[in-house]
Amino acid sequence: MADTGPNSAQHDAGTDGPETKAKRDIIALGIVVASIIMFVGTGSSVLPQIARMLAGHGGGPDAMLSNALLLNIALVIFGWRRYAELTGEVRERRRAEEQARILAETDPLTGCLNRRSIAAHADELIAAALERGQGVALVMLDLDNFKAVNDLHGHGAGDTLLRTAAQRIARHLPEQALLARIGGDEFACVVAYDRDHAEVIDQLATDLTQDVARPVPHGELAIEATVSVGLARVVEPGTDMAQTLMHMADIAMYQAKKLGRNGFCWFDPVMESELRFRGELETGIRRGIGLREFVPYYEKQIDLATGQLVGFEMLARWKSPTLGVVSPEIFIPVAEEIGAIAELSEALIRQALVDARYWHPRLTLSVNISPVQLRDPWFAQKLLKLLVEANFPPSRLEIEITETCLHDNLGLVKSLITSLKNQGVRISLDDFGTGYSSLSQLRSLPFDRIKIDRSFITTLPHNKDSATIVRSIIAMGQGLGLPVTAEGVETPQVLEALQQFGPVKAQGYLYGKPGPAEAIESELERMDLLLPAAALIGDEAAVPAEPEPRQARRA
Repeated sequence: MADTGPNSAQHDAGTDGPETKAKRDIIALGIVVASIIMFVGTGSSVLPQIARMLAGHGGGPDAMLSNALLLNIALVIFGWRRYAELTGEVRERRRAEEQARILAETDPLTGCLNRRSIAAHADELIAAALERGQGVALVMLDLDNFKAVNDLHGHGAGDTLLRTAAQRIARHLPEQALLARIGGDEFACVVAYDRDHAEVIDQLATDLTQDVARPVPHGELAIEATVSVGLARVVEPGTDMAQTLMHMADIAMYQAKKLGRNGFCWFDPVMESELRFRGELETGIRRGIGLREFVPYYEKQIDLATGQLVGFEMLARWKSPTLGVVSPEIFIPVAEEIGAIAELSEALIRQALVDARYWHPRLTLSVNISPVQLRDPWFAQKLLKLLVEANFPPSRLEIEITETCLHDNLGLVKSLITSLKNQGVRISLDDFGTGYSSLSQLRSLPFDRIKIDRSFITTLPHNKDSATIVRSIIAMGQGLGLPVTAEGVETPQVLEALQQFGPVKAQGYLYGKPGPAEAIESELERMDLLLPAAALIGDEAAVPAEPEPRQARRA
């Protein structure tokens, strides 16, 4: 069984430690011994005199010696009592110090070491194992759905799960291994192993994931929680090895979570580089929003029936001073995870509305909305406020909602869609065909357009299944009275295949790559589709001070 508590090393507590108490014990004991010696000396003279007096053979004992004897008796009693009191006090103090040390070094819920104490004990274990020629691995475990257990069943169930997990982990660890609870639902194990049989650590990780995942009884409940495991081994001796191993194992553990949880993963230096890059992304995103590094790009939308330009879809780009132009596929998921997507999206939409004001009135602006924003009950009001600030006609704005958003909170999404449509904003169902939308949802939700996912469009010329799906979606749209837009039209072959299925709008690299506002304005000006500022409807004072209109616009 592994060691789950601290070793027996002693620690002093306070300024009046055991050494001082030991000195007092010796002094008290010395007083007792000296008193006994003096008692023997005086008693050998006084007691015979008392005996003869009682036998009637002489006078009483010497008064001075009698007083000395009584004083010696008092000193013996006092010294022994003081010695006993001091000894008991030292014993209780040492017991309290030991208890305080245990409380300081262990987790009271599970009895494991805690985060503060594991490092020192681990360094000792690592040093001893390396001297014996053994390898050392650090195993980091994190319960995957612990928060859900607390939220659904209460903290009592969470405590039961933690105690049971600690017991199950401990029984798989070899002798002399260390086990610590280092966080709310995180455990760390330090295990020495034979370098010639390193596979035992993989087997240990497998056993741990299987055993911890077994249901845990709690009253009438059976709690289930999987575990993600990160592994790191000592590569070469060094200082602060325990902290280094914990850092590496922690990175590996989060990698195991990214790979689907309920498994284990060994640390690789590439993981640390990715984590560092992720940290740089998070910092850069938060900083870049305030510095206006995120800018809208625009992709053309063409009516295949007439060949005319009918609008643009806004696409986000990050012009990072260190990373260059960053694709939204990289920064959008990160912005959603760190809670910055709403601020980022609103800044982009605000700028796009100002840009699009100067386009010809027949040109529409399409904007993608994050699923995170759709969970905001005030999103519709925020968007309408942006429209008023930019003095932009709601009828020229089209909001694109991905199909998967419908299953997150259908009631709230329906309320938002209805609110926006009542103000004249049009709504598109984006990436259609990749989710699980049903015909009943298409009929119950007031969509204005369906957009076919690019994965079906790009494979049209050589994939019969894609052609069948695209033909069916276009036919369904016609039946429901919903116009269709095809994304990902990148080659003449794709365009030719798409034109066989009926009237649709198309967008893709075949019509040009997405460009910044300046490039779009120049092209629209050549096409005579750019309005002068004086032609705008409404008071010019209604245009917000920020962002500023582009210099290319002419009064």
